[in-house]
Amino acid sequence: MFLSKSFGYALRAILYIALTSDEKQRIPADEIARRITVPKHFLSKIMKKMVKNGLLNSTKGPYGGFSLNGKTLSASLLELITITDTGAEFDSCVLRLKKCNPDHPCPLHDKLESYKKELYQIFATTTIADLLDKDHPDFIKSLSTI
Repeated sequence: MFLSKSFGYALRAILYIALTSDEKQRIPADEIARRITVPKHFLSKIMKKMVKNGLLNSTKGPYGGFSLNGKTLSASLLELITITDTGAEFDSCVLRLKKCNPDHPCPLHDKLESYKKELYQIFATTTIADLLDKDHPDFIKSLSTI
């Protein structure tokens, strides 16, 4: 079980918007992509998914961009995983075997099953707001390599 680039980009984008939304109402996709150092076109596709699923608002035009809404900060990381991935990462085999289950386990199945359940719980109970750490002003810098 590994999380995708899409999930990482989506989470970093939301955190960037949340941390800079005091300065601006809407953040353009190209600014987000530049600041968190991700490919703009790939990020735009991810952002559209988040808008479609109600996690962000989007406004078109010269002063347009993305903004948070009432659902954004209360969304769990598991919701974001489901939007950007399939959510099946927690059910899949770490060795990517097709028939890995309790009846036909891979060599790592029994050792990792409890960790996968624990990770699932962490992602299900951690919200985006939980990750916003206002006590560490350098956090925004850690979102990018700039």
